[in-house]
Amino acid sequence: MNGPAAPKDPEKKRPYFYIMKDKEIFGAKQEDGSAIHFIYESDGRLINSAQIVGNITDENMLRLLETVEGFGKLVHSIGVSVETDNPKEEMEFIFQMYGKKDLYGGGTNLRCSLTGDGMERRIYLSDYTWTEDDYIPGQIKFIMSVPEKMGKASVRFYLNDGYTAPEEVEEEAVDTKSERYCTMIERSLMNLGNTYRIRKAIEKARAGKEVTLAYIGGSITQGAGATPINTACYAYKSYQLFKSRFAMRDNVKFVKAGVGGTPSELGMLRFDRDVLRDGEKPDIVVVEFAVNDEGDETKGDCYESLVRKILKLDWNPAVVLLFSVFANDWNLQDRLSPVGRLYDLPMVSIKDTVVEQFTKKPNEGRVLTKNQFFYDMFHPSNLGHTIMADCLQYLFERCDLSEHARLDAFESGLTEEGMLAQQLQMKPAIGKSFEHVRLLDKKDVYAGAQIDAGGFCATDDQLQSVEMDDRLELTPEFPYNWMYDATMTENAVFTIRIHCKALVLIFKDSGEVDVGKAYVDVDGERRMTADPHINNWQHCNAMIVFNEDESADHTVRIEVAEEDRDKKFTILGFGYVL
Repeated sequence: MNGPAAPKDPEKKRPYFYIMKDKEIFGAKQEDGSAIHFIYESDGRLINSAQIVGNITDENMLRLLETVEGFGKLVHSIGVSVETDNPKEEMEFIFQMYGKKDLYGGGTNLRCSLTGDGMERRIYLSDYTWTEDDYIPGQIKFIMSVPEKMGKASVRFYLNDGYTAPEEVEEEAVDTKSERYCTMIERSLMNLGNTYRIRKAIEKARAGKEVTLAYIGGSITQGAGATPINTACYAYKSYQLFKSRFAMRDNVKFVKAGVGGTPSELGMLRFDRDVLRDGEKPDIVVVEFAVNDEGDETKGDCYESLVRKILKLDWNPAVVLLFSVFANDWNLQDRLSPVGRLYDLPMVSIKDTVVEQFTKKPNEGRVLTKNQFFYDMFHPSNLGHTIMADCLQYLFERCDLSEHARLDAFESGLTEEGMLAQQLQMKPAIGKSFEHVRLLDKKDVYAGAQIDAGGFCATDDQLQSVEMDDRLELTPEFPYNWMYDATMTENAVFTIRIHCKALVLIFKDSGEVDVGKAYVDVDGERRMTADPHINNWQHCNAMIVFNEDESADHTVRIEVAEEDRDKKFTILGFGYVL
């Protein structure tokens, strides 16, 4: 009879830090039937996770996380654990490195098999032969065996000899009913504003009439960081709170139109199609672009144009300006809030809500940590989305309690609606160049535009897709597009002759190696280069081709660069102002 095998020598205890700790994951169903939760670690996300989750302050260690080479110097092994309702559920963990030449296909994939029992599995970097194309840490994937199931995941980096990590920061459970939490939520009210239109929506809901709440913005409005993204996002939670508080029956509708990585420069073009689709007439529209508009070429003109466009709709919807925040305590509320001040709009600041208390200790009034509020450097966690919804609901409650006419309205002899009409006649806070912008694509045509698609005769179906409303199914953005697919190299030109005073080009960004750049000429003059690799990930990019004082006839020529004729380029559509 053989005895038990001799135990292995115990592994050397190594310092470590977390980049994920007890974070919710959700296996979103993919087209091929698999279930995947993606966590992107590029563009500074991994460094930020090390800072806010792992409490790393050593600048040298943080710099090493920028590249695969540095990553290998710092990290000895990766510990991964997942807890699910079914401890035997099988799944796979992949940490994908991005390639320099081939972003998605050129890097090494670090992987291990897991079960949902919470037991940690280790990935040893020394077990891998790295590729020549390895460039930067790219993304994490949890590939789950059963779609649409929740779990909690932790990922920590064990360090090589010579590196140390700080002690873990202890976190207390957040009591969302406590006085400290309620006081924190009250700080969100940046401006109560003219409450008339919101009060009218509340009165309709109480009377049993149909009321529609709509939300337009970037990835936070799409629900990024929330798991599941469709029902744990701030927009859906806000809608549910409004409905449970004010509706007499199931008479409140929900419209969510968030698209990741896109500013109001694109939002103003999407509004009619994504928010007013199928004849929707929202009573309240929440606008959230405070962390997406840094790249807005107009520095707020597009934002104000969108706000004015909504305010001037025939049925007089209310507009709420929502200012979300990044983990570095940054947003654009100082740039954008003058728009709200001019039209006396309700404004809610998540920055004002949470940032101040992050630096405090629990006994000094801290309600929650950055790690508890943020899922990554850009997006809130489930708790963060709950806080955002609670801030909006606090606004709605205050509106409900507000007087039915403002004192200054009485003094001026104007109704509240009259005051807003007067404010809309004033000089804009930033600009209104695109207030009447319209979308032009293969479906929505314009009689004043003649198009010769040339070699752009294909239709791209590999598009940025998002979860609209309360659905998990993905809806492709700008499906009625023009794609040059590299089959007509002798005619790689798209020409549009159009009468307008402003024109915006929407094209597809991508990290794939088979896409190329295109030159944009207006009336024979080179205006810009549209390069899908500047942002280097698949999404919709809007760029202003021209913006003039008067409408005129223009010929716009979009030509694929000669050296890229063997690659693809997709025109998603145009925005134009007459």
